[in-house]
Amino acid sequence: MTEIFTGQFTQQEPIPQAGIDAAMAVLTHGRLHRYNTVGDEIAEAALLEEDFAAQTGATYCLAVASGGYAMTTALRACGVGHGDTVLTNAFTLAPVPGAIAAVGATPIFVGVTENLLIDLDDLAAKLPQARVLLLSHMRGHICDMDALMALCDRAGVTVIEDCAHTMGAHWNGTPSGRWGKFGCYSTQTYKHVNSGEGGLLIGDDAQAMARAIMLSGSYMLFERHRAAPPPETFAQIKYETPNISGRMDNLRAAILRPQLADLPRQCDRWNALYRVMEDGLRGTRGLSLTHRPEAEGFVASSFQFLLLDWPPDAVQDVIKGCAARGVELKWFGGAEPSGFTSRYDSWRYTSSDPLPQSDRILAGIIDMRLPLTFTPGDCAQIARIIRAEVEARAPV
Repeated sequence: MTEIFTGQFTQQEPIPQAGIDAAMAVLTHGRLHRYNTVGDEIAEAALLEEDFAAQTGATYCLAVASGGYAMTTALRACGVGHGDTVLTNAFTLAPVPGAIAAVGATPIFVGVTENLLIDLDDLAAKLPQARVLLLSHMRGHICDMDALMALCDRAGVTVIEDCAHTMGAHWNGTPSGRWGKFGCYSTQTYKHVNSGEGGLLIGDDAQAMARAIMLSGSYMLFERHRAAPPPETFAQIKYETPNISGRMDNLRAAILRPQLADLPRQCDRWNALYRVMEDGLRGTRGLSLTHRPEAEGFVASSFQFLLLDWPPDAVQDVIKGCAARGVELKWFGGAEPSGFTSRYDSWRYTSSDPLPQSDRILAGIIDMRLPLTFTPGDCAQIARIIRAEVEARAPV
C-alpha cells in the first residue's frame, strides 16, 4: 500500500500560554510602542533585548522589525553604502542580497560546497574585493568559523553573521552571531522563535551598536535601552546618524520572551526530528546527505539532501512524486524562483560572475521544513516516502 503523509509543513506550534498572557497584558494597557511607558515601567522590547544579550553572551542587543532590517542596519552601522561591495554566500535566500542592495552596495557571491557551506577557498580568493562579509548560515549549516575568522581577520574584512537559521546554534561552543561584529537574527514565523515578523541584532562594539540604535529610530530615547552602550557613546553619533525607523513593538517582544526561555528544549526537539530523517535516508541510492562535523552545534529546523548530477526532469519527477504523497520539498535548482526559494542568478538587480561548481551543487539541493508539529513517527514516514520516490527514479 502506498503511504501518504497528511501533516502540514507550514503549521507551527501555538504561542505558549505565557506568551499569550504577556501579549494580553500589553493589549490591555495599550502601550505597544517600545518607548510608551509609564512611571518606572520597563518596556517588553527592552526586557527582550536584555534576555537575548544574556542568552547569547553579547554585550548589546537591539530588537527590530525584521531579520532583513537587522542586516541592513548592521551593514549601515559598519559604514557600508552606495558603491561598496559586500561578500556573501551564493547559497542563501533573497533577504541577504536584498539587504546589501538596500544600502546601495553590490553583492559578490562566494561559492558553496557539497556540505552546503561557504567555500573557504573561494572566499580567500575574493577577500580583496570587499571590506565586509555578510555571512549567511544558510539553512542552519555552520562552516568552520575558526578558519573563516582567521581568513577575514588577516584580510581586514569585517564579518556580519546572518543567523536567521541558527538561533541557539554554535560552532565549537561559541554561539552563532558571536563571531563577527554583528549577529543578525529573525523571529519570523518559520524561524526558531515566532512573532510573525521581527529581528534581533547583537554585538560587542559600542560605537557600532550606538549607530544601530539611532538608525532603528530611537530618537533621543536611547537611555531607555538596557542592553545598550552607555549614554556618552551617543554624544556625537546622535547628530550624525539618520533615523530609519524599524523598531520592534512591545506586543511582539512579549510573545517572544517566553519562547526564548524555552529555546534550548525546542532545539533538542528539532535535532531529534533531524536525526530520524537522517537515519531514514542514509544509504538511499542516488541521494547524498551533508556531513555535520562534531564542532557544529546545529539546530535543524529544516532538512536538506542532494540529488547531485541528476537530470532536471528526474529531480522534478521526485518533487512531484513526493508532493502527490503529501511531502512538500523545495528545489534550489529550478530555472525560475518559486515561493521562498531562489538562487543567486535569480537576483537580476545584481550581477555575478559564473560559479559553475556552485551551480552544480545548487542544481541538486532539495530542502524541507521540519516544524515542531511533526513527530518522530511523521519524520520516519516522510523519509520512507522520499527514499521510495528517489530510488524509483535514481539514474543508473
